[in-house]
Amino acid sequence: MAHLPEKDESLWMLTVSPVVWSTHFLLSYVTVAIWCEKIAGRDGSLFGARVAVAIYTAVALIVIAITAWSAYQRHRKRGGELPHDADTPEDRHRFLGFATLLLSGLSAVAVIFDALPAVIFGSCR
Repeated sequence: MAHLPEKDESLWMLTVSPVVWSTHFLLSYVTVAIWCEKIAGRDGSLFGARVAVAIYTAVALIVIAITAWSAYQRHRKRGGELPHDADTPEDRHRFLGFATLLLSGLSAVAVIFDALPAVIFGSCR
């Protein structure tokens, strides 16, 4: 049985991708709301807000991709195979990596769906 460092067994990595998604959601919608209310007006263009949302989306997807890669490495450590149902530290470690990988995929899809209104709509109307 291999010793796994405490930092690798942490649940914090499990929460990174959903937190990035929720931050992206809030930043995107608050930015567009302020843009339409204070800068562009009711019939104004969303160009500036679109650029901001595109930057938010790129940063969020990069962070989620890094988290997913880390989770994949954690999941595949020492040749782990599914299912991770044994009561060993290694299987718990791999399960957390797999769960983090799945949450990263879900969060990436959610970030893309968050950005779609900025792509579809051309004005604040």
